[in-house]
Amino acid sequence: MFALLKKEIHTFFASVIGYLVIGVFLLLNGLFLWFFKGDYNIPDSGFADATPFFTLAPLIFIFLIPAVTMRSFSDEKKHGTLELLFTKPLSKFSIVVGKYLGAYFLILIALLPTLLYIYTLYALGNPVGNLDFGSTFGSYFGLLFLIAAYTAIGIYASTLSTNQIVAFIVAVFLCFFFYLGFNGLADVFSSHTISKLGMDMHYKSISRGVIDTRDILYFLSITLFFVILTVLALERSKAARKKWMYGLALPLVLLLFSFYSGAFYQRFDLTSDKRYTLHPVTESILSQANSPVLIDVFLEGDDFPSEIRKLQAETRQLLEEFAVKNSHIRFQFINPTADEATSDRNMQSLANRGLTPMQLSVKESGKTSTKVIFPWALASYNEETVAIPLIKTHIGATQSEMVSSSVQQLEYALADGLTKLLNEKQKKIAILRGNKELENIYIADFINTIKPYYFVAPFTLDSVAANAESTLRQLREFDLIIAAKPTEIFTEEEKYVLDQYTMHGGKSLWLVDGVSVVKDSLQATGKTYALPTDLNLTDFFFKYGVRINPVLVSDLYSEPIVLATGTGSNAQFNEYPWFYAPLVKSKDHHPVVKNINLVKFDFASALDTLKIDVSKTILLESSPRSKIEGVPKEINLNMVNQKPNLAGYTTSGIPLAVLLEGEFTSVYNNRIKPLDLEDNKNSSLPTKMVVIANGDVIKNEVGRNGPEELGFNKWNGEVYGNKEFLLNTVNYLLEDTGLINIRSKELRIPFMNLEKIAQEKTKWQLVNVLLPLVLLALFGIVFSYFRKKRYAT
Repeated sequence: MFALLKKEIHTFFASVIGYLVIGVFLLLNGLFLWFFKGDYNIPDSGFADATPFFTLAPLIFIFLIPAVTMRSFSDEKKHGTLELLFTKPLSKFSIVVGKYLGAYFLILIALLPTLLYIYTLYALGNPVGNLDFGSTFGSYFGLLFLIAAYTAIGIYASTLSTNQIVAFIVAVFLCFFFYLGFNGLADVFSSHTISKLGMDMHYKSISRGVIDTRDILYFLSITLFFVILTVLALERSKAARKKWMYGLALPLVLLLFSFYSGAFYQRFDLTSDKRYTLHPVTESILSQANSPVLIDVFLEGDDFPSEIRKLQAETRQLLEEFAVKNSHIRFQFINPTADEATSDRNMQSLANRGLTPMQLSVKESGKTSTKVIFPWALASYNEETVAIPLIKTHIGATQSEMVSSSVQQLEYALADGLTKLLNEKQKKIAILRGNKELENIYIADFINTIKPYYFVAPFTLDSVAANAESTLRQLREFDLIIAAKPTEIFTEEEKYVLDQYTMHGGKSLWLVDGVSVVKDSLQATGKTYALPTDLNLTDFFFKYGVRINPVLVSDLYSEPIVLATGTGSNAQFNEYPWFYAPLVKSKDHHPVVKNINLVKFDFASALDTLKIDVSKTILLESSPRSKIEGVPKEINLNMVNQKPNLAGYTTSGIPLAVLLEGEFTSVYNNRIKPLDLEDNKNSSLPTKMVVIANGDVIKNEVGRNGPEELGFNKWNGEVYGNKEFLLNTVNYLLEDTGLINIRSKELRIPFMNLEKIAQEKTKWQLVNVLLPLVLLALFGIVFSYFRKKRYAT
């Protein structure tokens, strides 16, 4: 058998046709991947990713492999050497396997020069080496299995005719049908099961870097099936043919097992960031769909910027993973602007549903143009529909950085949307009233944000004076309370009820100002005063491990203030530095603050944490260039014209939001209780609390059309991370941390060095097109030399 294998390789490379076949394969790959404009062009994609090669290769192999295998048996039949071959001490199976392995190794030799593409991607990565080798290895692994199946088909086709051209055409047809034909039948009959019979679905799974035993079994069954068919085509004895007919049962059993081995399969995600491994929380959410979930994705089109094409591909692949986990998940990609006649109407319809378009810049041939896209998906389930944003913006982010961030959050965005559709609300949130908290209209956007997940209701503490026991009993029915910028003093009775709510395990979110600033006066007269507030909560928070200091935080890294200059029609709005609106983030990798945008504060105070036996985590803190200012203090708009004294801004990391976790001691432990309550506790059950030293973090602006989005700046169009931060906080406090954990998943996007490509593009194009051909020519020269030398002796 091995002698036959060597004979096949020697015969192939002794012919000019062999080098021509491999040369055409390498030339086509080089031109499509490095020269020709289109979806397969790697430099134009902007990503150090070999996906275009692994997408193109199966299509080229449909023609290359039949060209290699067409002479395997047809040539033997034509020249009458097949009978001579049967006289050798080899079984028919050994002869077929020998021919098969010979052709297979020839294709592997043709594949070797493509490793040069991987080296090029390694060199052009930003930084150098920014390449996912696990995914690349998995993709080559998938290509080897595909080649194995194609080769078996080609070997079988060569037994059907003495004419090599006929064998070639039959092999091309069979390879094409098995690769793409079943997809067409699946579309005609609307059957996902039919598509499982085709190679395309199984190859795409492996080519992403995901090794699934079901896909391996599929390719092994197809390969073995055609190998046995080849043996059957060569056998003339009825008894032998009958034996091999029974042998066909083995690949058929393997094929069936690959379809129905759901409880036994193993799946290995070779990607470095495990991007194709769904989070267990996502799988749990998907399992709840017991009727069709329809997802319309509006990222469809051929002329997108390369970054958006990456997001498009990642979205498609992730939804394919969803569909594998639950067959009720169905999706389609729609281009709302494909038909010019209905384009405007479609765009207006989407905008009316809150799916706002986005403008992106497209650079091509040295020219920059704009492209309008709708980075949204609509998910529908049981007559309910939710909009899912696919783009995540960050302040000052480039398009590449924006797409990278969006891919990071893609699983979270889709899982979050499905949660709104599939999950039944269970936990309850109370919005405290009675101490002059923010009015409903100023917290409307955040309330609307959490309503799809939780039951939300107002709760007033006014009834404490009349019936404290009943008030506490009603309050304990809620899992979380939110105090949004109270401005009226809390009585001792109210504090005691709130304290006992905490002692019984209740969670709370406090957004409290340590300093009072009347902003209306600032806008009307150009000045106001910052004064310390007294809500009678100092001892309340102190006992739990935190103190809100009556000071102002001034930060050089802040949102500018917009002021009008001029009057009447000559009025102009300009931005000026305003250090009392810090834009803050956290150095901590806690799930609440990981991967969120900057959070905007407004006249924030500073927090201190105290040394008590409670876990304390600083969630948000000021920048390294900040300072603390005492109050009372006059705040004057004339400050915008004064240069800040940079020497004073040397304080770093002033705490602005803190998470407290553990068992708290009652504020009224060893103190006279303001009233009698049943089941009084001096030590709490394990619980959590978040204290934020600024009430405006939760406040949305109100425009002509009502409440605006929380964190939205109408002057520059930026959306700060206030809503994300508060939603994460609520989820964490309610121990609904699944979605937060998905959000913290880290994905690495392999960008190319675009400057290096611009400077060295021609060099790398020539290297990847010409060098493989040069290597092939050198191989031919060396092979011919040793062959002549061997036969000369």
